[in-house]
Amino acid sequence: MAQTKNTRIDTLDEALGSDLTAAEAMAVGELEEAGQMLTAIRAEISNVIFGQEEVINQTLITLIAGGHGLLVGVPGLAKTLLVETLATVMGLSEKRIQFTPDLLPADILGSEVLEQDEAGKRSFRFIKGPVFCQLLMADEINRASPRTQSALLQAMQEKEVTVAGVPHKLPDPFHVLATQNPIEQEGTYPLPEAQLDRFFMQINVDYPDEAAEREVLLRTTGPEETSAGRIIDGEKLKGLQRLVRRIPVGESVVSAILKLVRSARPEDAASDIIWGPGPRGAQCLMLAARARALLDGRLSPSIDDVVALAGPVLRHRMALGFAARADGANVDDVIQRLASAL
Repeated sequence: MAQTKNTRIDTLDEALGSDLTAAEAMAVGELEEAGQMLTAIRAEISNVIFGQEEVINQTLITLIAGGHGLLVGVPGLAKTLLVETLATVMGLSEKRIQFTPDLLPADILGSEVLEQDEAGKRSFRFIKGPVFCQLLMADEINRASPRTQSALLQAMQEKEVTVAGVPHKLPDPFHVLATQNPIEQEGTYPLPEAQLDRFFMQINVDYPDEAAEREVLLRTTGPEETSAGRIIDGEKLKGLQRLVRRIPVGESVVSAILKLVRSARPEDAASDIIWGPGPRGAQCLMLAARARALLDGRLSPSIDDVVALAGPVLRHRMALGFAARADGANVDDVIQRLASAL
């Protein structure tokens, strides 16, 4: 990446091409209002979650882009607290499911029960499961069996579930934020590629630095606990999601996304990469770049947004062969190498 950030940010004319009226139609007041809302949301979350700014940003990008997130980190890094805080700040109805090996699909989706009225007539009534909410936390998702994991496939993609042949619409908006422990793998079932691809981002949650951990100690072990308040609601979140899709993208950014995603696929039988991202990966990277621009108060995304988000968007959509892993390579290193060529 020899070019500087300033020289790589698309100008308005490049972002719009000949369709200059698209920028004129996008009201400046609407962008300013969105920026103020997102700034207030980040500030409110930071009152509860300390030292995880990048994790907060990536999770917000996931939600305002309309996607689902997979939070991967060791226990005790406030993943559950982050999801609960997001639900409060965004005014979303939230449910939590603790995934265990004995969990059944009906425990997530709901089930039909047979009822009998006073006249003796029998009928089935559907009792909704915890998936019927706006923000679902799937805690330790890889501890449930593949059969149970697959119960979320239709919900995450089509925003509805089918029980006994009858489709049931989920609330709008609907998002899944799942957590996973990368260390303890005993008694777990790795998520299949089809389900991994449903997640917009894989957000790696690392240990906080010393200053942030000191703040955690001082502010969370006293007599009073800090709490977050509501900033927006589900309707305003949907408005942000619509606004993200209206942000123009320059041709250079589109080309960079295509180049990166296509280079992350296996070239031949001898390739280090054994499977790579499909078109959905490119779609997610495009939306993520737009959302990051909106989060930073910019009119259009740059190639730097693509580079910054390449890891979270692509790392769970790729796998390396045995030879590459034996040589000490990992997916993040490969993505960084490919992104550096943009």
